[in-house]
Amino acid sequence: MYIGSTDGRGLMHCVWELIDNAVDEALAGHCKKIHIKLMPDNSVMVIDDGRGIPVDIEQKSKLSGVELVMTKLHAGGKFGSDSYTASGGLHGVGASAVNALSVRLDVEVDRGGKTYSASFQRGVTGLFKGDGPNGKFTK
Repeated sequence: MYIGSTDGRGLMHCVWELIDNAVDEALAGHCKKIHIKLMPDNSVMVIDDGRGIPVDIEQKSKLSGVELVMTKLHAGGKFGSDSYTASGGLHGVGASAVNALSVRLDVEVDRGGKTYSASFQRGVTGLFKGDGPNGKFTK
């Protein structure tokens, strides 16, 4: 993914990739609210009330839908019979590319009355102990 630059413009490109995912849900009629919050540690939180990233284990890869979407190219929701008729972003590349460039990326998905979470550092799944980008990361 070409993000344009390594300064603030590149960061904004990454943020827009994540916002585009929420906007796609809204345009498809699955989302009514999108919140974008700039955090004190300079991170960004994007929250929507859409369907959420699938959480079931995908049989071929043996990864959860969240891990698949966040770590594998072209694994987003813009493909197959349930794809969006119109979408922004990079067609399944955006979230995984942003993840690969992120010192810390935390995902929470609400589906079926449960909350699922996953954490990543530069595209690698793991756990953080502590808040912010300086939290200790283990694979």
